[in-house]
Amino acid sequence: MSENRRVVVTGLGAITPVGNNVKDAWEALKSGKNGIAPITLFDTEKYKAKLGAEVKNFDPKEYLEINDILRTDRYAQFAVAAAQQAVDDSGVEGTVQPERFSVIFGTGIGGIGTFEVEHTKLMEKGPRRVSPLFVPMMIANMAAGMIAIRHDCRGSAMPAVTACASGSNAIGEAMRMIRHGYADAVITGGAEAAINASAVAGFTNMKALSVSDDPNAASLPFDKRRSGFVIGEGSVALVLEEYEHAKARGAKIYGEVCGYGSTCDANHITAPHPEGRGGTQAMLDAMREAGWTDSDRVYINAHGTGTPMNDAVETTVIKKALGEEAAKKAYVSSTKSMTGHMLGAAGAIEAMVCLFVLNEGIIPPTINLNEQDEVCDLNCVPNTAVKADIDLALSNSLGFGGHNACLAFRKA
Repeated sequence: MSENRRVVVTGLGAITPVGNNVKDAWEALKSGKNGIAPITLFDTEKYKAKLGAEVKNFDPKEYLEINDILRTDRYAQFAVAAAQQAVDDSGVEGTVQPERFSVIFGTGIGGIGTFEVEHTKLMEKGPRRVSPLFVPMMIANMAAGMIAIRHDCRGSAMPAVTACASGSNAIGEAMRMIRHGYADAVITGGAEAAINASAVAGFTNMKALSVSDDPNAASLPFDKRRSGFVIGEGSVALVLEEYEHAKARGAKIYGEVCGYGSTCDANHITAPHPEGRGGTQAMLDAMREAGWTDSDRVYINAHGTGTPMNDAVETTVIKKALGEEAAKKAYVSSTKSMTGHMLGAAGAIEAMVCLFVLNEGIIPPTINLNEQDEVCDLNCVPNTAVKADIDLALSNSLGFGGHNACLAFRKA
């Protein structure tokens, strides 16, 4: 099998807090639209954290029959919808042998909404009232399985479950699958739907969430006032395809996935390594594979969660990977300031952003960045998008468990 096949993106789909298709989501991010608002999915009266970045106006009936909706967790509904958009956008269906068509789809938590509902039934009404569909609705591989069934993908169909790095790991592993000859096309990305009572309680009690009640003072990457992330939800899907296959069928090409780094801090279950050793290595690996040089004009979509430790450590990571001078020249923004932290879907929407940055030469802002922390002394594109031609776009994702992933993109 060939070991150096080029991999390109030929389809995109998006169900997000700022728009339920790719065009609307990208226009919102360029314009600095804030998708954060008071949580409506459950009663937050007893909760310190009351804000979330919810998907609005999503109708699963546009993508699924009613019987399928009733036996599908919200995270998988998002995934199926985004994947359908991406496959339609790419036109890949029917051009690839089913055995050469695969799925790798990330989620950090999977069907936690289903878990909460069914566990409540167990406690209140007894074991006979638990749904027989509890397990298939809850498990973290079901989004990948449902996508594979729908699109007749008979190659590998599996999840990436690496907390908040899941979406990026899914895309990176999909790239490797095509590069090393195991597939010709892969539907990939990430999905999450964890804005519910138990997940928000857990994140709040570990002091990970912002408890601000002001949507414009809650998700504050790189700002002195930052105090935690805002939980988001949604899904973004990408169709990755072998370059010659895509070119031969005249496919639209958004860009090339040209580098990937995946490492572990091997340090702590939630905190990043204080010197950023794993994140630095992931960036270096992705940059090396992408052929980075000092002359490259670089954009970095930062992990940028708005937690005090993460943003400071990631600044160190970027400086170590690029070197101080190149790091100061690079454009760095955190779109989590608008989408909140979409957990297992974060890496996927941020990959989408990188592709549009390359194609349009517009850098989306880090909104509400009014008091930039001196420790986070990079060009973090405060509040307003800027125009800039970019050669190399990098997306960083860091997850509980010490997982680090970096994706690198160029124009094809």
